[in-house]
Amino acid sequence: MNNTRQKSVGYFQQLRHAGKLWYIVNPYESSFEFVEQVPDYQTEVWPSFFVLIILEQIILLSKKRSNFRLNDHITSLSNWIIPESGRIFFRGAEYFLYIKIYENFRIEILPWNSLWTWYFTALGVDFCYYWVHRANHEIHFLWAQHQVHHSSEEFNLVVGLRQSVLQQWCSFMFYLPMAVFIPPSHFIAHHQFNLIYQLWIHTTVIDDLGPLELVFNTPKHHRVHHGCNLYCLDKNYGGVLIIWDRLFGTFTVEKKKDEIIYGLVVSPRTFNPLYLQTFYTKAMFVKSLKMRNLGNKLAGIWKGPSWFPGAPRLGLDEYKVNVTSRIKYDRQVSLWLRIYILLHFIVVFYVHCQIYGDKQDCNIFNQSTLIMNNILALTSIGLLFDKYKYAELIELSRCIIQLIINRDDFNETKVPFKVFVIVYLLSCGVWIIRIIRDCRMKKLSERV
Repeated sequence: MNNTRQKSVGYFQQLRHAGKLWYIVNPYESSFEFVEQVPDYQTEVWPSFFVLIILEQIILLSKKRSNFRLNDHITSLSNWIIPESGRIFFRGAEYFLYIKIYENFRIEILPWNSLWTWYFTALGVDFCYYWVHRANHEIHFLWAQHQVHHSSEEFNLVVGLRQSVLQQWCSFMFYLPMAVFIPPSHFIAHHQFNLIYQLWIHTTVIDDLGPLELVFNTPKHHRVHHGCNLYCLDKNYGGVLIIWDRLFGTFTVEKKKDEIIYGLVVSPRTFNPLYLQTFYTKAMFVKSLKMRNLGNKLAGIWKGPSWFPGAPRLGLDEYKVNVTSRIKYDRQVSLWLRIYILLHFIVVFYVHCQIYGDKQDCNIFNQSTLIMNNILALTSIGLLFDKYKYAELIELSRCIIQLIINRDDFNETKVPFKVFVIVYLLSCGVWIIRIIRDCRMKKLSERV
């Protein structure tokens, strides 16, 4: 009887957590006096959100519109695990400056236990997010980070997870004026709610929500934002509310007759998450260094991504690429390799969840080692998807490193760790056999 009751309570709790995806939150239960009392709401919604991801693909499959590609899905999840690993490591340090400003310069007009404070914070965070998001598209060095989120050529719920490691650090300055009068506990709660809301709008399943489209940001509006068609560029920046775009002239409607092409204007041809995290920053500095004088070199960093000397700050539309069709990057790999990659990704995902569960108890060195192992694994998976010529050798090296680092797990009593050791041993065998076979075939072809 007690087990049944506990399960019922657990299901009810998950439903309440799921409500946060649509900002359905009890103000009294989410108002706190101290920062330490604010829950990690983002972690609470993951189970519900992953259920939605599965449901989305089932619905699309039933409508014969499935956009599922294992390589793209795993790349999006990889670009979620990497920034989330950073969040584990930094432990909310990005909020430090906000808290210090509030402690030293606050104007006490909004008490923490006031309902007005809750609603004002929700509105203020969303207003600031609009400008954060707009700046991420209009300032080149911010776009160099934000482009990770736009790098997928698909548009589905998993894309909502794809983020840059430095995104939060680059964006946080825009929220700091709120620290003068908004309590940090309220800000931290609503900052999470605002980002959580934006997860569900990355879908093609939902078409039109009627009158809600006038006020709220919806999948219909956000599809436009993710398009690289010329009419879609730099539009619909809103987080929860679309009213900011309507007020500041950045709103546009979805054109049914024109297929939206997703991804960057010039899409990178890779599934390597580390490359996706870093390639644009390098390209930005290369472009800047090619400028003739110091003023233009600096302008190449702080002006728009499309800017060039003599042009307006955001460039000229006539010089922007109008993408109307695209062959998606999709290297075909064998069935056994897809199964292999999926198996190893599940191992990475499990380890990531374990790190998250033990983040308060696990020491920083152990956390860092596990996180670096995961990043190495995700990078290797990306190279396998790309059919990179040295991918097999890199993957073999990774599996050997994992066995050396986790050698104590041979005596581990927990079943998952024993399974992982077996997986890595078998993987080493597979790659040794394949590398030897490839070397022999290469020698035979040279003789011929």
